[in-house]
Amino acid sequence: MFFGFDEDQIAFRDAVRDLLDKECPPEVVRAAWTAAPGRLDRAVWDRLVEMGVQATLVAETDGGLGLDERSLVLVLEQTGSAALPHPVVDAVAVAAPLLAGRATGAGLVASDLGGPNVTCAADADALLLRNPEGDELHLIETSAVTLTPLDTVDGARRAARVSGWQPTPTTLVTDDPQAIELAFDRGACGAAAQLVGLGQRMLDLTVAYVKEREQFGQAIGAFQAVKHHLADALKELAFARPAVHRAAHSLATAAPTRERDVSMAKAMASDAARSIGRQALQCHGAIGYTVEADLHLYMKRSWALAEAWGGAVWHRDRVGRAIGVQ
Repeated sequence: MFFGFDEDQIAFRDAVRDLLDKECPPEVVRAAWTAAPGRLDRAVWDRLVEMGVQATLVAETDGGLGLDERSLVLVLEQTGSAALPHPVVDAVAVAAPLLAGRATGAGLVASDLGGPNVTCAADADALLLRNPEGDELHLIETSAVTLTPLDTVDGARRAARVSGWQPTPTTLVTDDPQAIELAFDRGACGAAAQLVGLGQRMLDLTVAYVKEREQFGQAIGAFQAVKHHLADALKELAFARPAVHRAAHSLATAAPTRERDVSMAKAMASDAARSIGRQALQCHGAIGYTVEADLHLYMKRSWALAEAWGGAVWHRDRVGRAIGVQ
C-alpha cells in the first residue's frame, strides 16, 4: 500500500507550523508554567481557531472543514513540536467531532478521557468528563466542578483533578461504548503525533547545539560518540513517525485494525520521545539539566505525554491482545 499526504494536507501543516513559530516560541511555553489558574494566554489558541484547526474533524454540514485524521495528524505534530500549552488534542481530536452540531459550541474543551489528570482544566471553557459510575461522557461547565491543582513534571500542562460534578441527561454527550472508544483512539493518536513532533524538536535543538558547542578546538558534533547519539535518535523517530501516520490513516478509513494501529503508534512514539530526550540530554551535557535551557520544556512535555492516553506498556498489551498473543 502506498500512502502519502497531498498538497492541501502539506499546505495546512505548513501554515500551522508558520503560525506556531511566530506565536508559540519557548517564551510562551515558559509563561504557561507560572500563569495563574484561568489566566492562560489564549492568543495562539484563538489564532488556531481562526485558521479552522478546531473544526478539522467537523463535517462541513456542521460548519467544519470536513477533513479527517490524515490532515489532523500533521497539524498535531506541529503543536507537539511547539509544546503548545493548550489542550489541543482534547479540544480538536476528541471533543470537536463529538460535539459537532450541538447548540453549545465546543470552545476550548479539556478532558479526563486520557487519564485522571485534566490538562488546563481551570483554563478551559468546558470539560468532557467520563462518568465514573458508567460508560458515559458528559460536557460540564468549568464553574460546576471542583478543581484541585496538581504539581506535575510539566507545569505548562497546568494539570488538575476534577471532582464534585453530577451527570444529568442534559450534560450527556454519548453513552455509546464504540463512540467513546473511538474518541479515546483519536486522543491516543493525537498524543502520539505530538510526541513525534516533540522528538523532532529535541533532535533539531541538539543538532544546532552540537554544531556550535566547541571542545578541544572543534564542534562537538564532529565527535563520533555524539554522532552515534544523534543517529540513534533519528532512527527512533524514523520508525515512530510512519506508525503514527498509519494510525491516522486507520482512523480516517475506519480500518478494522484501528485499535491495534493506534496502540502501536502510541507505544512507539512514547518510547521514541523518551529515548530522543535521553540522547539530547547526553549531547547537551550539564547545560541540558538547567531550566534556562529550552530543552527541558520539550523533554518534560514528552515525559508527561508518554504516560497520557495510555503508556507504552498498556498499549503494547493492547497490541498483544489484538494479534492474539495474550
